Amino acid sequence: MQDCFPRAFTFILYGGTGDLAMRKILPALYQAHRDDKLAKTGRIVAVARPELTSKEYAAWVDEHVQLHAQVTRDDETSWSTFLARLSYVSIDLASERDFGKLGAALNHEDMQDAVRVHYLATAPSLFVSICHGLAANGLNARARIVLEKPLGHDLASSRAINDTVGEVFSEDQIFRIDHYLGKESVQNLLALRFANALFEPLWRREWIDNIQITIAENLGVEARGSFYDQTGALRDMVQNHLLQLLAITAMEPPRNMTSDAIRDEKLRVLRALRPLDILDLRKQVVFGQYQSGFSTGQSVPAYSNETGVAEDTLTETYVALKVEIENWRWAGVPFYLRTGKRMPERVTEIVVNFKPVPLSVLGPSALSSGANQLVIRLQPNESIRLYCLAKQPGDGMRLQRVSLDLAFDRVFTGRSMDAYERLLLDVIEGRLSLFVRRDEQEQAWQWVQPLLATLGSGQRPRPYAAGTWGPAAASSLLASAGTCWREEEN
Repeated sequence: MQDCFPRAFTFILYGGTGDLAMRKILPALYQAHRDDKLAKTGRIVAVARPELTSKEYAAWVDEHVQLHAQVTRDDETSWSTFLARLSYVSIDLASERDFGKLGAALNHEDMQDAVRVHYLATAPSLFVSICHGLAANGLNARARIVLEKPLGHDLASSRAINDTVGEVFSEDQIFRIDHYLGKESVQNLLALRFANALFEPLWRREWIDNIQITIAENLGVEARGSFYDQTGALRDMVQNHLLQLLAITAMEPPRNMTSDAIRDEKLRVLRALRPLDILDLRKQVVFGQYQSGFSTGQSVPAYSNETGVAEDTLTETYVALKVEIENWRWAGVPFYLRTGKRMPERVTEIVVNFKPVPLSVLGPSALSSGANQLVIRLQPNESIRLYCLAKQPGDGMRLQRVSLDLAFDRVFTGRSMDAYERLLLDVIEGRLSLFVRRDEQEQAWQWVQPLLATLGSGQRPRPYAAGTWGPAAASSLLASAGTCWREEEN
């Protein structure tokens, strides 16, 4: 029997005609609808500036969202009932007065016990005006608000946004979303560590040589050049996704699985990150920018030639860094983080490299074949793979690396929930565990501040050809410690 989420809700989607709504949010809501995980009385209200009727908006969704929602011929009934949930209100999100029109539309149809979810799939510059408009019309009561990244462009702007949102919503009403936290493999990382006696005793400096976390994209900036040129990889990926994955990988066992217990432990990791001084920034951080090259089998332009990007841009499309956590579990263990656009493949994974055996009694091949390695892949195909050494058939003791592979799509035959689907259901039910608390977010911004200052000083990022794994300096970062990035394509 499938789980059911019976709570009545009204989901208000700001930026309802935008790219995020089209590609992620509406498809995720449809998948939950199709599998009967949404209350029958729940409804979705899209809000945006274009002058459309609800019927015209449903037609727009029918045309633009079906492909992303993976609607098949067998889903025609589910799709039509999903479209029936939709309505549309046209307002100017920068005008408080327009929110009165939204309030009238919501109050006209809302059930008495329905929870309201305000999902801000808009530019962060609109967050403040939206919150003021909601408060002025009493739309923050009995409601939750979802904030998309990037929440500000530095620590000061992040605090300013949080202060404004905090005047209108209490902390337990605020859901700062990071969709990586909703991925099945991230949940399995917690299960792997805290439900298995095999791994937890080894999850420490005595047995682990280094940990690598990679978020690589084979695409460029696509149609988001003007936005990305004001953001860059550091703000877009490091401050949120990479540091959140680092915190989950390195956190201590929480006392239970409640939201604050989990987030308390992540915060302790972020507070234990050793700050980077000027010398560290030179030795432990690499910024890059892709040049022309070949990606996914075709010639692609340099970042500076992308539409919407300034010709003399200094924006980084690649970041690699070495960080350390100053606590007893991880002292002396380097964590290598990297993210970039126009990489050879799209992959997100956490690689745990264990230390080699202290003495080789099986001959030189025991050392030359490599140490044990645990690879937790988040995308494109979620899996966990443990690499061990085994004897090759035949005479002598020749060792070969083999893997124990847990591919979730083969072990668990049912459909796995998309990250956004899981997180949206959690918002409706009021579960905060997979969302970022304000103190977590601001601690991450505070740690990133010195890197932002370096970028602001006019430092030119190192060039790398599109379709490669980034600047040579990123490989040197690990080579100096006698190791290398895992770049095996699967």
